[in-house]
Amino acid sequence: MPQSAPRYAAAGVDVDANDRLIGRYRALAEEASRPELAGAIGGFSGAFDLSRYERPTLAASTDGVGTKVMVASLAGRLEGIGRDLVNHCINDILPAGAEPLFFLDYLAGNGLGEDEKAAIVAGIARACREGGLALLGGETADMPDLYPPGEFDLAGTIVGVIEGGGALDRAPIEPGDAVIALPSNGLHTNGYSLAREALGLRARDENARRARLSGHEDELGEPLADALLRPHRSYLADLRPQLPRIKALAHVTGGGIAGNLERALPDGLGAELDARTWAADVPPIFGLIRRRGGISIEEMFRVFNMGLGMIAVAAPEHEEALLAGLHGAIRIGGTAPAGGRTGADRVRIPHMEAAADA
Repeated sequence: MPQSAPRYAAAGVDVDANDRLIGRYRALAEEASRPELAGAIGGFSGAFDLSRYERPTLAASTDGVGTKVMVASLAGRLEGIGRDLVNHCINDILPAGAEPLFFLDYLAGNGLGEDEKAAIVAGIARACREGGLALLGGETADMPDLYPPGEFDLAGTIVGVIEGGGALDRAPIEPGDAVIALPSNGLHTNGYSLAREALGLRARDENARRARLSGHEDELGEPLADALLRPHRSYLADLRPQLPRIKALAHVTGGGIAGNLERALPDGLGAELDARTWAADVPPIFGLIRRRGGISIEEMFRVFNMGLGMIAVAAPEHEEALLAGLHGAIRIGGTAPAGGRTGADRVRIPHMEAAADA
């Protein structure tokens, strides 16, 4: 008799285990719901009713968590990266003035256990519930050979709505407008490949990596894992009531402060910032990374958020109200003519060493 073909599970894909997870995923999604959901969770697609909006324009964004997943896996703390993913995506559609509606996730890897997968999705569901989003659906893919054993990646898509047929009707940005920032609580979800290199978390010896991650760091006042895995902060609750006072927003992610702020500025206009204004609020993890890795100040500012998670541009008459109404807000500078400079060079940040060495 011909030899029977190997079972799918033997090839690295356990259909039975994934079937068991569906019920757990469905229960988590039901905790993060909205009344506009049309149809049950678990079909081939999700549906969302927009009939309560008169002239809806959809805003969408897709992103991932990067190599922060490797730090979370090494520490055995997976729920937080689900929150990272959702909060990052919420912040990405905030500059459009969009109300977040629903979220879909994509989890792919090799060898993750059922409880590990459920922990990741539980973090996603929790962040959706906190942000008022529906967890509309997602996909879990086991991909042996494509991913090394135990490795995985996580990505997600958010969809929001702008009522009125387009982007918010904001006044034009002008020279002399205030630039106001909200602090980050750490790296958020960017720069982890460089951080891991600088902090010895790419060593071949897994036990050595694990020991470095769990060890207490006197400079931080906490274990390294706590500083690196603090979830990406969502700015939705802070900014939602203040949007009418804001001309533009920049979510500080890859590319740093200058690289993201310049995307929010019109041609011919730049910004003059002063790093001393927020140096006292910079999380100490950035200084530790710079010193351990011997990284230049310029590279730190190009890769990391350096203590600022979201930046707003507003007219001077709204500055006082924003500083009072946004928890932890700091005026870090103002807009000015670009003087022929282009790209990220339109944003000048003198005294960077004050923030880099905080």
